[in-house]
Amino acid sequence: MASPNIIAFMMLFVWPLVCWQLWRRLDPARALIWTVLGGYLIMPPLTVINFPIIPDLDKTTIPNLMAWVGALYVRHDKISFLPEGRIGKVLILIYIISPFGTVLTNTDPIYFGAAYLQGMKIYDSAAAVANQFIALLPFLLARRYLGNPAGMRAVIEALVLAGLWYSVPMLIEARFSPQMNVWVYGFFQHDFFQTIRQGGYRPVVFLPHGLWVAFFALMVVLAAMVRLRDTTSELRPKALLIALYLAFMLYVCKSAGVAVYALCLTPLVLLANWRLQVLAAAAIAVLVISYPVLRGLHLVPVEQIVNFANGFSADRAGSLQFRIDNEELLLARAQEKALFGWGGYGRAFLHDPITGQMTTIADGAWVIVMGTYGWMGFIAEFGLTSLPILLLGREALSRYAAPFNRYSAGLALILAANLFDLLPNATHIPFTWLMVGGLLAEAERMRQLRLDAQRLVLRQHLQHGKQKRTVI
Repeated sequence: MASPNIIAFMMLFVWPLVCWQLWRRLDPARALIWTVLGGYLIMPPLTVINFPIIPDLDKTTIPNLMAWVGALYVRHDKISFLPEGRIGKVLILIYIISPFGTVLTNTDPIYFGAAYLQGMKIYDSAAAVANQFIALLPFLLARRYLGNPAGMRAVIEALVLAGLWYSVPMLIEARFSPQMNVWVYGFFQHDFFQTIRQGGYRPVVFLPHGLWVAFFALMVVLAAMVRLRDTTSELRPKALLIALYLAFMLYVCKSAGVAVYALCLTPLVLLANWRLQVLAAAAIAVLVISYPVLRGLHLVPVEQIVNFANGFSADRAGSLQFRIDNEELLLARAQEKALFGWGGYGRAFLHDPITGQMTTIADGAWVIVMGTYGWMGFIAEFGLTSLPILLLGREALSRYAAPFNRYSAGLALILAANLFDLLPNATHIPFTWLMVGGLLAEAERMRQLRLDAQRLVLRQHLQHGKQKRTVI
């Protein structure tokens, strides 16, 4: 693979200037959204600036840090680092601090016949803690700026607009093969063979893999469906045309997984009321959190799932079986250090006992996190990602719940789809944390509305009781 060209490295220096202008010219909600989402879509993958001591600067860390800089030095705002509820506070602390436990339990090297894997050092824990904190910055800022109906609407509208813009390079790559990253940044970021699908190509653009583009297309389609349902009758034909066009772009991505997600979720977005949408999202979150336990107990019907996939494509079924076989091996490996995991340097993978060559691969975020950070890391990352959906589900079950706005319920379904996609893929991206933070603040706002409604009803009952005693 060729090295990144000068344009790729220049982009890492230019994007902070773009972010600064976004925070100067836009309201905080839209500045945050476009700082994170724009950087994710435009900046070069696999291109890193390495400075001593501080974490690597790349397309993830630079937008996150610049969003924080914009909030502190352009808006002059104070950002709360902990949510209101105890569960959220505990999960954040575990997420940031647990790498220390991982390092302290993995200081010993792992030796093979002709090679070895180095042990973890205290420096590794400091770097991991810094990276965990930077990863959470979109979450923290979204709690500040997006936790209201206007913020939820801004996220949905930004997804639709970004999808329309990104469809241009996607169509070019679907026709001429994935070359956009080569033309602009001078290198191809993955295995070109994996882009060949069904006699054509699936686009990659500036993301790590075609599957990441496909999932972005799914988020865009669902956002367009939310917008279609909420728009006025005069604008509905235009909104329908946009939704159909973006659905076509999802087809262009040639990914069976996201197509299944779309078929399952589109009826919910278009037909279900807000309560059913939120409860469906909560059910998905519960399934994802429970998945490692279910896999460990062999309660997931993997054979039936592979047979179902074989009905569509033997190649896709073979790929799925390969993933499942590797996950079984990696899950058994993770259980050897179940609490804090194996740490970095490939220690969580299986290796040839003689050459030390890695013999397993991991695709799903759940098994990667389990192997690297153990149960503590899994509970922290997946628990925190699921938390707003579960809290919104609790509000939906209350008889005193205030009506959800359409955008909050739709975004909960999009986040639930992202959660579910973490089982086969590692699509936990900065925009995921942005959705988590915004929805958590919305859940906190909805909880306060419910408590206010309950107090009002209690006050009315007390007043009614006093009036009855006065009459008697």
